[in-house]
Amino acid sequence: MKNPNPIEVELKLALAPEGPAALAQHPFLRSTPALEQTLANRYFDTPEGDLANARIALRLRQVDGQVLQTVKTAGQGGGGLSQREEWEWPVAGPQLDLASLAKLPPFQAELSGVLNLLAPQLSTDFTRRSWQLTDSTKDQQSHIELVLDEGEIISGGYRTPIREMELELKSGAPEALWKVALILAEQVPLRPSDSSKAARGNALSEQHWPLPEAHSPAQWLHRATLALDAYHDSHQASFLTAAQQALTTLADHPALDATARAYAEALISALNAHGQPSTAYGKAALALAHRLAYQTALR
Repeated sequence: MKNPNPIEVELKLALAPEGPAALAQHPFLRSTPALEQTLANRYFDTPEGDLANARIALRLRQVDGQVLQTVKTAGQGGGGLSQREEWEWPVAGPQLDLASLAKLPPFQAELSGVLNLLAPQLSTDFTRRSWQLTDSTKDQQSHIELVLDEGEIISGGYRTPIREMELELKSGAPEALWKVALILAEQVPLRPSDSSKAARGNALSEQHWPLPEAHSPAQWLHRATLALDAYHDSHQASFLTAAQQALTTLADHPALDATARAYAEALISALNAHGQPSTAYGKAALALAHRLAYQTALR
């Protein structure tokens, strides 16, 4: 089984409609060949949503004539950056490998009794272009996989587009993710996203997008990010209003230093009327998220 001690570290970024073309043409990627694949994914859960309630995603992915089974736990982080456990291994066909699932930590205790109730609940089909990047510093070399996904989520009779970029750290320090993202944000209109494809599909099926309470600057940025995710999947104007209110509250937060406040203030006017980010939004949001993550690590 792949990833016996799995921790996935990635930065997820939603793209504006013109974002994919801008990313593919970015000078940073011109000298690096891209691998293009078609991915068909089915996500499994019980009819009562036991896995979703435990914030666990279970999928079967068909890619390049192979079927992969993947389990992911809830991500920890914000501002697009997340760290979570992941297990992935090849299986013989389009049926779940329940015996191997039963051995994984997430399926011990309470979830041990739901395995026979699992059934397909949503699907995500998309084209993926991926680039393998290296970033060298004086002390370390990092390997980052950059992927561009374009397709759609289908769940509960509803559909919503997939148009996102992910930077996954394969080796090295997380600092390299921020560095690459900030380089790309100079020319690519993007914004951090804190919602996985599975979480988006579950919310879409239920037509329910809860927003967390917020107190600290990092929590207000997370709330604004989730509200934007919800707006683009639900098309409910109230979520765009909630995002704008969260950004305004963030910019006025007394805990921000002068640099962080300048980034936060820039966010308020950097979304267009349709909630899509400009390059100014992406640069400020990433810089602010990076700064807040650094300050949190120092505490």
